[in-house]
Amino acid sequence: MAGWDRLRELVRLEIVQRMEEGCDIAGFDEKLAEADEDEERLMRVYEELIGLGVRDDYPFEEPSDLESIRRLRPDGPRRMDAGWSEPEWLDKFYGAWLGRCAGCVLGKPLEHADYLYGKDGRPGWANVELWFRGADAWPIRGYTPARSRAESEYGLALNDWSPMSVRETIRYAESDDDIRYTVLGLLLLEEKGLDWDSWDVGKLWHRHLTYSQVCTAETQAYMNFARETSHLNGGKTADWPVRGERVRMYLNPYREWIGAQIRADGLAYGAAGHPELAAELGWRDASFSHVKNGVYGEMFAAAMIAAAFAERDSGRIVEIGLSEIPATSRLAKAVREAVDIAGRAKDERELASALWDAFGQYDAVHAINNAALVAASLVFAGDDFEKAIAMAVYGGWDTDCNGATVGSVMGAKLGASGLPKAWIEPLGDTLYAEVHGFHPIAISACARRSYEVFLKLRARLPE
Repeated sequence: MAGWDRLRELVRLEIVQRMEEGCDIAGFDEKLAEADEDEERLMRVYEELIGLGVRDDYPFEEPSDLESIRRLRPDGPRRMDAGWSEPEWLDKFYGAWLGRCAGCVLGKPLEHADYLYGKDGRPGWANVELWFRGADAWPIRGYTPARSRAESEYGLALNDWSPMSVRETIRYAESDDDIRYTVLGLLLLEEKGLDWDSWDVGKLWHRHLTYSQVCTAETQAYMNFARETSHLNGGKTADWPVRGERVRMYLNPYREWIGAQIRADGLAYGAAGHPELAAELGWRDASFSHVKNGVYGEMFAAAMIAAAFAERDSGRIVEIGLSEIPATSRLAKAVREAVDIAGRAKDERELASALWDAFGQYDAVHAINNAALVAASLVFAGDDFEKAIAMAVYGGWDTDCNGATVGSVMGAKLGASGLPKAWIEPLGDTLYAEVHGFHPIAISACARRSYEVFLKLRARLPE
């Protein structure tokens, strides 16, 4: 069947998802085994799973609607006064785009099972270290080397789809889903301003992305949106709230994974200094494909990025991110725990190991563990851009996503003028995004367009 994976695997992951959401899934492994590859029987198991309720003793409260999310969020600065001059603003927007590209490029070659999940009993972070040590490039002080003795000694490898993102070949920021979503966020705000919802997200994706450019939750939502809409009669239907729920839920066990979290940046740039607005835009976007912690991941990242345009303290930036999501959620609990771990860790190895021990129960591309790693990296590194993106990538799991998010926050905070030339110059101020009009484009041009969107949105906000 169409989708990210076979139906049997989707149902298997739905069992895991329902367990994580607080449902009693006793007996469902046996039902899955009995169904084997029979699609009718698998769909009956799936429907039964979807009908489960959350246990009465489940300790978390995790709504997906904005009103309830805001009811459960802590106090925080919803709007921040920065007072930058135009050159200072432009420096920060350029820094955010450059930082995101640099962090993404560093982690992109390591987006491989050896570092996502680990290998031969070693956690992913340990394999990252082995790769860099085997290239005589440890500690991480530059982009990922193309070759390492870890290939022959440990059987480690890099992925085979990012030839222009290794140290020896980098001339620009290579196309990547993390960067495409940043571009699409910019386009959405340019075209729609603040007047859009998850319907417009679906239309934007179908206009600019192919089916092969989306992954996991985004694949399922992309496909579901095609089922729920008419190509010839493309207007939003009156029952979109009902259809939209099917778009994000149907056969989508990835709905709390990291996919929405990596889509925050282009939207957050437009809401610079306004963490509440950034989180709301993140909620609108994430609601197309995610629920609960999958939504919170994008809201958390968006609020942090927006706050970084006005706040220098990384610990405070993380707190502002938490102030826009439910304090009663698994993601908030994990982030708080990760910040505590970062505060106690003596070095990168101790931090990475402790994070894997604390959050290794989640899939390598889940929102919760990766948000925890992002927060820990920011707090651990302070004002050191290199230390921040290196820690985010060294931690394993979704290396390019975490490097990009941390780079975005640090770049907005420090500005382009505060970023190390060794990380910025190899990019050649050039981005290839595989999106019309952005392949190639100057990264500085993207930054200026984000600044212009920011001015347009700011003019619409009440004083």
